[in-house]
Amino acid sequence: MNDQHIIIHAPATVANMVCGFDVLGFAVHEPYDVMDIRFSDRRGITIINKDDYCLPTDPEKNVAGAALLAMLEEIKEPLGFELGICKQIKPGSGVGSSAASAAGAVVAANRLLNDRFSKQDLVRFAMNGEKVASGVKHADNIAPCIYGGVTLIRSIHPLDIVPLQAPPLYVTIVHPQIEVRTADARGILKQQVQLKDAIRQWGNIAGLVAGLLKSDYDLIGRSLEDVLIEPVRSILIPGFDTIKQESKEAGALGGGISGSGPSIFMLSKDETTARTVEQQMQQTYQRLGLDHHTYVTTINNEGVKFTS
Repeated sequence: MNDQHIIIHAPATVANMVCGFDVLGFAVHEPYDVMDIRFSDRRGITIINKDDYCLPTDPEKNVAGAALLAMLEEIKEPLGFELGICKQIKPGSGVGSSAASAAGAVVAANRLLNDRFSKQDLVRFAMNGEKVASGVKHADNIAPCIYGGVTLIRSIHPLDIVPLQAPPLYVTIVHPQIEVRTADARGILKQQVQLKDAIRQWGNIAGLVAGLLKSDYDLIGRSLEDVLIEPVRSILIPGFDTIKQESKEAGALGGGISGSGPSIFMLSKDETTARTVEQQMQQTYQRLGLDHHTYVTTINNEGVKFTS
């Protein structure tokens, strides 16, 4: 049995990018999960938790396990993996915790298999983990985690992922210490929208993609508007409206809910602005008496990173 041992860092991701619900996302450098994998003497998946979150070790109930089981279904050899997970991305934080586990697992396993599967295959496997977490196979966290950078999910059936070039952007994230379950956040969404709102949303998505490709910061800022999802989900996040308003007054291009929340992200052109935004976020939650963590980082163009 090959005794190779793979260690990876699986990055946090910001899904939706305000107006791009389920179709846009990007990876960041911090925070990230640390995972290690090796072949096992037993068939199937063995999961070892190396953190205090007490997540399920039954592969069918664990997002990383479900992703690896999907991969094993397409492998003819009688293989098994032993996977160790040390989560530094808190579950339910809104910055792609489940995606990091699922994506990191299949990327690491693929390296053991001499990279026999394509990145698109790995996204397809990892989406099975997202289904365990939220009940829905979505790829707006998975794709940037695997591809790096900003990705557009043009289609799920068939899977069509478009990596997008983006100008340098600083990302400020605040994670209030409450939990918003993805399944709950999806459950409150309207199932029908007015045509005029849909048209406005399409314009913003197209504007955001064009702004990224043209390195047009003003267009990016104008396009960071969500008239469909944010008005509903923001009621679950204390201080959201204040943080968004004060961040833009501090010079941020814009931002909104990261994934399904409760984390909030803001994009800025430079680090000085991003740090000022961080201070505004901290002050808001200090006034509210709510524990929180903040990160100032940049877009991660590498995605899952091998450390051994």
